[in-house]
Amino acid sequence: MLERQERTALILLAGVVIALCAAHLVLESLSRPVFARPYSGDADDGDLVFLEGQVDQVRLTASGGHLILEVAGVPVFVPESVAAGIEVRENDLVRLYGLAQTYRGNREIVVRSPGDIWVLARS
Repeated sequence: MLERQERTALILLAGVVIALCAAHLVLESLSRPVFARPYSGDADDGDLVFLEGQVDQVRLTASGGHLILEVAGVPVFVPESVAAGIEVRENDLVRLYGLAQTYRGNREIVVRSPGDIWVLARS
């Protein structure tokens, strides 16, 4: 049996864990719109950026499962784990969030989860 002080400590600890989980969920859902900035070619690698535009091209990578989208002229890399959870077609209007990155000397956006791509209008 727990003593009174131990029960109090356990309840406080449980409350802190619940508060941290709630804060994590709220901040995670707000972080994209609040902290992302519009994509530009001069964004630093690792910057959280967003882009809205028409999907000009959808293609699979040579190594399999990954997608490369061309959105408003910007290459967007969609890893296989993310690509499995989305349905995007050419001429769709999309809004996406991702990390700016340089790959083989070319700028691109890397999408991290299926929730980072929204189809605003179907073609």
